[in-house]
Amino acid sequence: MIETLHKRRVLLVIGGGIAAYKALDLIRRLRERGASVCPVLTAGAQEFVTPLAAAALAGERAHTDLFDRASEAEIGHIKLARQADAVVVAPATANLMASMAGGHAADLATTILLATTLPILLAPAMNVQMWAHPATRRNRAILEGDGIRIVGPNAGRMAEPESGPGRMAEPNEIADALERMLGLQAGDGPLVGRRVLVTSGPTHEPIDPVRYIANRSSGRQGHAIAAAAAAAGAAVTLVSGPVALPDPPGVAVVRVETAREMLAAVEAALPADIAVFAAAVADWRPEHEAGTKKIKKDGTGPAPMSLVENPDILATIARRPAGRPPLVVGFAAETDRVIEHARAKIARKGCDLIVANDVSAEGGVMGGADNAVHVIRRDGAIETWPRLGKDEVARRLVAYFAGLLAD
Repeated sequence: MIETLHKRRVLLVIGGGIAAYKALDLIRRLRERGASVCPVLTAGAQEFVTPLAAAALAGERAHTDLFDRASEAEIGHIKLARQADAVVVAPATANLMASMAGGHAADLATTILLATTLPILLAPAMNVQMWAHPATRRNRAILEGDGIRIVGPNAGRMAEPESGPGRMAEPNEIADALERMLGLQAGDGPLVGRRVLVTSGPTHEPIDPVRYIANRSSGRQGHAIAAAAAAAGAAVTLVSGPVALPDPPGVAVVRVETAREMLAAVEAALPADIAVFAAAVADWRPEHEAGTKKIKKDGTGPAPMSLVENPDILATIARRPAGRPPLVVGFAAETDRVIEHARAKIARKGCDLIVANDVSAEGGVMGGADNAVHVIRRDGAIETWPRLGKDEVARRLVAYFAGLLAD
């Protein structure tokens, strides 16, 4: 292991959740990369792991008490908040995130987090419903607005019999995110110095407060492309419709609901060197704005609804008279004559290439973990790839895009 964090000091705040056991492995991973680690355990964390275990792995004392006489005689919590290169909070529980967003200083951990001026990286871990709760979403937005970086959470099985986003990122993922935050991976990858814009997921076009028009998109492929571009060294902005996925590490995420909101967010994110339009944007929306009351089924037949076309985001950016990204990539989700329709779409939209796939029901691509794509360029060149995991498709696409820019 290369000591990428050589001579870096990390203050590790361990929150009170079952994922605290992973924090012990995180200490090992950080030390393998050359960092020194100072553990701080909340009272809740000590219900899952002991200060002795954390101290043994860190090779130095673990801190637990705001009112420790020996430390506080020299204002120890302020020293801890200053004498490091970064603070990592793992696991960052819902309660810790709420305390940070509210500026609370109720114990040693939250007092340090309020007093520090160091860069902070959070690795959230909580029940899937807690992560999705509006209060947690608000707290997250506040923390990100304060400049705090977040890695994860990942989707998967929970300690409870539930599954979804809420699992703490793996220790090596957290260590990678810390390196990116500290600028220690800035020289790596074929897209260093490049700006990449990616759209992902569906859009929701409201019919009334409880119904909407949408496409069947999980956002997995778009999110994977954003993650792969960040891993390749790019500065990435991901404009995402409503998805049940964690944010890719090292990526700036803008969340939107409708096609018009997505277009506005895309235009605000320019300039970019590469723009990848992987989102499944709803082609139409109700002509009249949704009201505040649900449309009732009263037995007289379906309510009349006229539709209007949404803005064509891909064509709008591809045909910009000024500020057009050098490489504009579209996606074509087709159920028949995939290559023929994709070639027509390139001509119609004005993009540089299309990533086309077959999304007919028997293929299982929509919402699935795999994808089989054709990469079709405006000059007529075409590559057909075998069925691969969407993460691998993303890595190959990013390498392909980097090669085109380098030519």
